[in-house]
Amino acid sequence: MNIPPHAPLHLLHRVPDGTLATHSRDPRGFPYPTALPFAPTARHLPMLLISHLAEHTRNLHADSRAGFLVAHASDGSVLAGQRLTMLGSFAPAAADEASDLARRYLRYQPDAERYLELGDFTIWIMSLERMRFIGGFGAMGWLDAAALDPLDPLPANEESLLCAFFDDFERRPPALELLGLDRYGCDFRQHGRRNRFTFDKPKLTITDLKAALFDWIERHR
Repeated sequence: MNIPPHAPLHLLHRVPDGTLATHSRDPRGFPYPTALPFAPTARHLPMLLISHLAEHTRNLHADSRAGFLVAHASDGSVLAGQRLTMLGSFAPAAADEASDLARRYLRYQPDAERYLELGDFTIWIMSLERMRFIGGFGAMGWLDAAALDPLDPLPANEESLLCAFFDDFERRPPALELLGLDRYGCDFRQHGRRNRFTFDKPKLTITDLKAALFDWIERHR
């Protein structure tokens, strides 16, 4: 398959939008694709903020199985870039996690705050079963869910400490925003543009993560 290590994971963190494909209730049996913004969870799974009244939400209540496609164009061509098709099911976030997930979602998608205020929108999380990654000629194939990330996710308290370190760092560029951090890289926005900084190797301790975060800040000064 010749797929670079963690390539599907990094692709998920680089793009802000995807396509959700649910099973249509009416007309019955047809795929129903919808373009939606999303954010990655700490486990690198798509997190959606969707209305109770939306057609795709009603479809998921009837059949939770779905596909989710993310793509990153290269030189203006989606076929020349990377693509990831994820297969699994979606369910509403657990009540005890909803507040933390909503805060994380808003870091990645700040324009969604007005939708949360309406009270009609709920966070849904994907449970992944399989995925197909296409990264270019010869770099494609099917992968099991475990291949997305074999490591334990970064604990929320450690991510909070590192975000506080970033916020308190006096030498950071004012236009640089930290969206999220994991063992493989950090997601950021600078001058309104979303991007990802990939670490040279997975960082297993908070000390290593802080050093990698410092290196990233210095590179973007």
